Amino acid sequence: MTLVQMQPRSMSATPVHRTAADAMDTAGPQVCDDMTVEVALSVMASARTGYLLVCDNDGLCTGLLTQAHLTAARDSSTYTDRVQLRDILGDRGPFTSPVTTMAEAEHAMRYSRLDALPVVDEHGSALGVLALAR
Repeated sequence: MTLVQMQPRSMSATPVHRTAADAMDTAGPQVCDDMTVEVALSVMASARTGYLLVCDNDGLCTGLLTQAHLTAARDSSTYTDRVQLRDILGDRGPFTSPVTTMAEAEHAMRYSRLDALPVVDEHGSALGVLALAR
């Protein structure tokens, strides 16, 4: 048997496969799903951000809401000041994994017409947000 000595390649010779973890923004404001829409809009304005990560009582990410989502809920004919974020989130997700390639994540976001996508770990905790560049 012949031993082969391995030498690291230079980075320019190796194709780079960026992942969601490489491109995501930090998690930013996280709020509980029992928060009301009005309070969430206030938090969003105070944080000067375009989205809020929504978590359940166990700290697991249940979704992402934008100002457009919250404003539409507030302007709805069924709105009351008791409407909570969990009432407008609907189904849990969509989410992406930190190891998802950027090509896969970007394709999924464009296909689903999403501007931002939560990045969660294997337990469902929010790690950050992946946002499409404009």
